[in-house]
Amino acid sequence: MSEPRTERFDTRTQFQQELRSLLARARGTLDLFDPDFALFTLGTPETESELRRFLHNGGTLRLAMHESGWLERNAPRFLRLLRDYNHRIECRVTPRGLRQLTDSFAIADALHVVRRFHSDHLRGAAAFDAPDQADLPRERFNVIWAESLPGLHPTVTGL
Repeated sequence: MSEPRTERFDTRTQFQQELRSLLARARGTLDLFDPDFALFTLGTPETESELRRFLHNGGTLRLAMHESGWLERNAPRFLRLLRDYNHRIECRVTPRGLRQLTDSFAIADALHVVRRFHSDHLRGAAAFDAPDQADLPRERFNVIWAESLPGLHPTVTGL
């Protein structure tokens, strides 16, 4: 493990750059939470390629969200990835009681985290090789995950 590194960001470009860096470092687990994933570039060729590498090498991806509509309408590459690797990807939708949660974060291997403090804003921080920085978001994700229900499916019928 390298020395811990923390970077602050406040632009879309910086956020997406830190997110790409997190995806490139991911080896075993990726846990992502966002209200709709509109800023996560899950539908771009670069992200699809990185996620395909991650999943092909045995990684597991969990997404928790309030609404899946944005991904369904705007991320056909991600939906194809979901079909191809549905045994390694699970998506859940939060119940009404959790819809007030407004932060957004991605955690890789319980070591790296990229977090926006509020999903309506781009201000946030990324921490790499910093398990202590990933602990709180990881615990938060596990609580959200436990309360959420299966959501986005590989096909329209959910099969």
